[in-house]
Amino acid sequence: MAARVGVVLFPGSNCEHDVVEAVEALGAEADIVWHAKSALPDVDAVVLPGGFAHGDYLRPGAVARFSPVMSAVGDFVADGGPVVGICNGFQVLTEAGLLPGALQKNSGLKFLCTMVSVRVETANSVLTSAAETGQVLRIPINHFEGNYTCPAETLAELRDQDRVVLRYVDNPNGSTDSIAGVCNEGRNVVGLMPHPERASDPLLGSEDGRVLLRSLLAHVPALR
Repeated sequence: MAARVGVVLFPGSNCEHDVVEAVEALGAEADIVWHAKSALPDVDAVVLPGGFAHGDYLRPGAVARFSPVMSAVGDFVADGGPVVGICNGFQVLTEAGLLPGALQKNSGLKFLCTMVSVRVETANSVLTSAAETGQVLRIPINHFEGNYTCPAETLAELRDQDRVVLRYVDNPNGSTDSIAGVCNEGRNVVGLMPHPERASDPLLGSEDGRVLLRSLLAHVPALR
């Protein structure tokens, strides 16, 4: 039976169909889930895609965290379900308290849309289990507020607990410790600023994002 992925759609999301196409190309089924739903459909994994949820008013993710679907996502996480937030989805997860830290404006105050190299720092997460520690991936970024920040004590915990999932090889946005992605203590929630769904076909310039999406789908059989 194919894995079934729920892709949450907020007003202002614009990468939901990219995620659907990328996971379906890997053999999964995908359902777009409207943010006003109070329950998730029968899914094996959840992705919060990129975009500008609610227009990024106040700050990215600050309004989206109150959407009814986020309570269901929180319950899904508590049950061990794999959840990935990409770009704006990462911002939503931090605002919802499902991941530590915050995303602030890029250093230099410039919007960035470019290909970057990221290094896999741990294979012990739902997004990197099919990758190798130290593996370098070419994946695009597309953000203005992707500068990851957290208190010193949180950074120490992330390092000590091996929860920095991805780091930029050349830090493009000023992120603390060159962090491009982190996971929660349970390792079933991952947020990252680069877009693996946009690096899933050689025609897009890279298919390095596939190893990350395959990692997510690889966790499904254990849930069935």
